[in-house]
Amino acid sequence: MIRDKAGDRGYWDKWISFNEEAISKVEDALTRPSGNPAYRAQFAWDLSKDYTRLILRRYCRGDAIRELPVYFDGLLHAWERSNRFAAQICLDRGLPSCRDWDFNLSNLNHYNYCFWLVGLALAMDVTTEQWSRLIALIGDEERDLLLDRVIAKHSLQRRIGKKLLHPKPYSRLMMAVDATPDTQAALLLDFVENWYSELNRPTPKNSGEPSCRPYWYDFGDQGKVPLESGSYFGRWCIEAVATVKAFQLDDQLCLGREYYPGDLLRPDGPSTHRSHRSEEKGGSARGLKGIVSKILGKPGE
Repeated sequence: MIRDKAGDRGYWDKWISFNEEAISKVEDALTRPSGNPAYRAQFAWDLSKDYTRLILRRYCRGDAIRELPVYFDGLLHAWERSNRFAAQICLDRGLPSCRDWDFNLSNLNHYNYCFWLVGLALAMDVTTEQWSRLIALIGDEERDLLLDRVIAKHSLQRRIGKKLLHPKPYSRLMMAVDATPDTQAALLLDFVENWYSELNRPTPKNSGEPSCRPYWYDFGDQGKVPLESGSYFGRWCIEAVATVKAFQLDDQLCLGREYYPGDLLRPDGPSTHRSHRSEEKGGSARGLKGIVSKILGKPGE
C-alpha cells in the first residue's frame, strides 16, 4: 500500500524514477573533471540529500523496508566527498565556506536532517562501519542533550550535551524519553502530533537571517510549493522512530498517525499506515490533550 496519500502511485513512480536518474548522472559526473570546480562540494552535498530523498520517496510509495538500506552507503560517500572537496576549495580560495548549508546542529535545519539520518540508520540496522562514518560526519559532540543521548545508545563513548539546542519541538520528545513507562506512550504521541507545526520556526522580522525551519517544510503545500513541482518526499517524524529504537519506547499509540513512519520499525509488516487518513480527527485529539495534561500536571482543556 502507498504509505503517503499526498501523492498517488503515478506521482511516486515518476519522481522516484527522476531521483534515480539524477543520482546516476551526478555519480557519473563526479568521476570526471569538473567544469566548475568551485561548485563541486555543493554538487556532492546535494547528491547526499538526493539519496535521502530517494529512501523517503520509496518509503512513501510503499516499497519493502529491507530494500531501503542499499542507498545508505551512497549517502555517506557523497557527504564525505563533499567535505573533502569543500576543504580543498576553501583552502585554495581562502573561503570560510563553499556550500549553501549550515553544518551546525544549532541550526534547526541541519539538526532535523541529522536526526533523520540517525533515525534511519538505527531503524534500518546499518552496519557498524556505516554507523561510525555517520556519527563522524555529524560531529558536534556534547552539543545537544537529546540527540547525544540517542547516539550514545550505540556509541557509548559519546559525550552528552547539557541542554536542548531546540526546545521547540524537541522538549516534548525529551519528556517522553525521561517519562515513566506508563506515561511514555502518550507523551510520544503528543510529540508526534505537535512535531510538524512546532518545526515552523521562522526567524523574527528584520533580523537579516533566513528562516531556520527545515528546508522541506512547505513542500507539497499547494499554496506554496505544490505537489506538481515534484519537491515533496513525505513528512515523516523520523526523530520519534530514532528514540523508539534507541530507548525501546512503546509507540503503539502513534501507529497510523499522519506523520509517524512506523513501518520503518516493522520491516516484515503488516503496514502500520491507515488506508484513509481522514478518519482520525476531533475526539481522539481532544482525548490526548486530557491525557498529556494529567501527566504534566496541567488542567485539561
